[in-house]
Amino acid sequence: MVDRVHLQQIKKDIEALKGEKVLVRANKGRKKMIEVEGILENTYSNIFVVRFPVDRECKQFRCVTYTYSDLITNTVEIILCKTNTKVNIM
Repeated sequence: MVDRVHLQQIKKDIEALKGEKVLVRANKGRKKMIEVEGILENTYSNIFVVRFPVDRECKQFRCVTYTYSDLITNTVEIILCKTNTKVNIM
């Protein structure tokens, strides 16, 4: 079980990555995984936003929100692109 202090630490860790290029691996159910590169655009009290390019020319973007509980339950993984390291949650 995750306590309030641990959740606050996760939020601070994600806040420190704001503006960084990240690789997001998300479990979409029924053995479907997506893996997309984007920029961690903003963080809020319950969610964080990742901006992905829609096309190869990067003219259109799509913003997707994830909750911090997605990270805790391993539904979503965040990997830093410049160091190629996974963001540790526990």
